[in-house]
Formats: sequence, C-alpha cells, structure tokens
Amino acid sequence: MSTEKEEIKLSKLLSLVLRHKPDTIGIELDENGWTDVQVLMDKLNQSGIGTDMDGLKYIVETNPKKRFAFNETFDKIRANQGHSVDVELGYVPKVPPVILYHGTAQKSVSSILEYGLNKGARHHVHLSPDLETAVKVGQRHGKPFVFEVLAGQMAEDNIDFYLSDNGVWLTDHVPVRYLTEFKGNHEV
Repeated sequence: MSTEKEEIKLSKLLSLVLRHKPDTIGIELDENGWTDVQVLMDKLNQSGIGTDMDGLKYIVETNPKKRFAFNETFDKIRANQGHSVDVELGYVPKVPPVILYHGTAQKSVSSILEYGLNKGARHHVHLSPDLETAVKVGQRHGKPFVFEVLAGQMAEDNIDFYLSDNGVWLTDHVPVRYLTEFKGNHEV
C-alpha cells in the first residue's frame, strides 16, 4: 500500500463491493458472500485501484472494524457482516451478554421508541458489546444516543442472536420492550 489515503479508498471500495454492490467492479459473491481473491484483484486493478495480495492482507489485518476476512487458504475474501445483498453467512445462534448497546443519532430515537430496532436493508440489527463502540456508531449519524438492549431477556424469550467474526452482535429485530436509554455519560 502506498498512502493512508489510498488505503482508505481501497477499504471503502471493498466495503461497497463486498457488502452492497459487487457489480460496481464486476465481481460476483457466492451464496456465503465469498469472492475469488484473484478475480477481485484483477477487477480492482482494471478499475484503477491497484492492489496486490499484500495490499489486501494489510487492509484485512488493519481494518479497525475487522470488516473483512479471508478463508483458510487465502483464495477467497468476504465482508464479515453488514450486507444489503442476499448472502448466507452461516452464523449459528449464540447466547449474548445480558446487556448489549446500540448507538444511533438523537434524531432517530423517537422512531426507534415507536417501532424498535429494525434491520432495514441489512441482514441484521447490529449491536455492540461495549459502550464506546456504540457511542462511536451513534456519532457517525449526528449527536449520539445509546440504547441498552436487554439481550439476555431477549434470548430467554427465544430471540436468536449471532456473533459476527469481528465481534458485532446481530439479531433480526429488537422490540421496544427490550430497549432502555443508557443513563450514563455518552462522552466516551
């Protein structure tokens, strides 16, 4: 990789093509979200984003959100979660912590209090195991607001949770009755 700016550009493009629009550069994702590494590098190079295996490995290893993963043989790559395209990531239900967090913008709070947390165009609702991550997520969308999610109670009520490879907890929907406002300091 050359510069930090080029690394960010490549990481954002990988997020786009591996999570939302693989056709942007002409790749295909299999049913589990994987694509061939060599085809991906060829298509990236054809689109003017030059990279090689070392560059891809660097992005996968250093991405702070651990968004991407290689298979065991390093010939396939995929995004860990956050897809808006139809893929089956093969997650199995897991027992979540008693409390998880969801960061959002202040402007979204009234809608969430009416309808709960919905996955929208994504495969799942994303929940954070720690407050700091939830605050950072909320800040991306405006003034942050953090909900505590009563995940333990949800699991007791037979609502499934999944844990992505990068530590994000996933579920299909969080009904309003499992949400409480985090009363602590949102300045983490």
